[in-house]
Amino acid sequence: MTTKIGFVGVGDISWIYLKNITQRFKNLEVAGVCDLIPEKAQKANDMYGVKVYNDMYALFADEQVDIVLNLTRPYEHYDVTKAALLAGKHVYCEKPLAATWEEGKELVALAKEKGLRLGGAPDTFLGAGIQGCRAFIEEGLIGRPVGFAAHMLCHGHETWHPDPEFYYKHGGGPMLDMGPYYVTALVQCMGPVKGVMAMTEISFATRTITSERLHGTIIDVDVPTHYNCLLRFASGATGTLVTSFDVFPMPGVRNIEIYGELGNISVPDPNNFGGEIAYKLGKDDFAAIDTPFEAYGDNSRGLGLADMAQALQEGRPARAGCDLTLHVLEVLTALRRSSESGREVVIESNYAVQASMPQGEAVFG
Repeated sequence: MTTKIGFVGVGDISWIYLKNITQRFKNLEVAGVCDLIPEKAQKANDMYGVKVYNDMYALFADEQVDIVLNLTRPYEHYDVTKAALLAGKHVYCEKPLAATWEEGKELVALAKEKGLRLGGAPDTFLGAGIQGCRAFIEEGLIGRPVGFAAHMLCHGHETWHPDPEFYYKHGGGPMLDMGPYYVTALVQCMGPVKGVMAMTEISFATRTITSERLHGTIIDVDVPTHYNCLLRFASGATGTLVTSFDVFPMPGVRNIEIYGELGNISVPDPNNFGGEIAYKLGKDDFAAIDTPFEAYGDNSRGLGLADMAQALQEGRPARAGCDLTLHVLEVLTALRRSSESGREVVIESNYAVQASMPQGEAVFG
């Protein structure tokens, strides 16, 4: 039996979801789409023959829709998800869960009150790369993790994105945009976070768009664009996380390196599902190691949604469920609160890591 998905928002990220749901994940089916810009929804109809709704309320009213896929912009996530939950729909939301910790808590409480599922991106941690790292750490390859260093470094999105302004407004910035990938990967490999500290900066007060459609447009920057962070885990491990839209990456800087008692493991880019895993023991050099997970090493966006649909049928927690997305959101937003207060912020939420993905062949087709 397939689970039918209703898309709210048909922006850039929607195309990989449409492709994977229609061609890859056999337990999912597209019920239809809607977008504030009718031409975007019509393009999805032209390419995939899917139904087009006049607006999200028409989509919510359709009894054929089992799960609402919220692909709107980050500052819209709260309003759309809340409306879908109030309409009695399960929701899977692109990252982050909401733009603030308070909004996220309200959405999770509403979903639980109504007996509905709420989950969301990122789901890259379910891919072969991070699942492999998690397995190696759990097997004791590097011993007990004691620390880490993580870096997400770029010089902003205005050179390539067709409409990049939202990256520099409420709900944007490098931590809410890319931080979910990094914090989710770290939590999967090292467990829940218990405290954070950060310093942040807006290095450039304005940005000039150089991508084609809005070339020359000036953007006022309203959110921090450079974060220097410390994270303390429940296990006792501590480490550093830097996310930035202000600097150029240096060759050789690893996305995530986890330090253990016996050695280190290099985690592939958490924005991807696959990638090379490398490790070193003692003073040895890094060496590549094959992941034991054969499936989902390519772009498998929607994997968390497919797992959520299966979890609904099996009556189990979804791997990319709201306990995870809320915990990650609290960490992301606590970092800015720490910067503003100059103090460590203790993390209230807890999270129990769910079962690993099955090794071997693809689960959902």
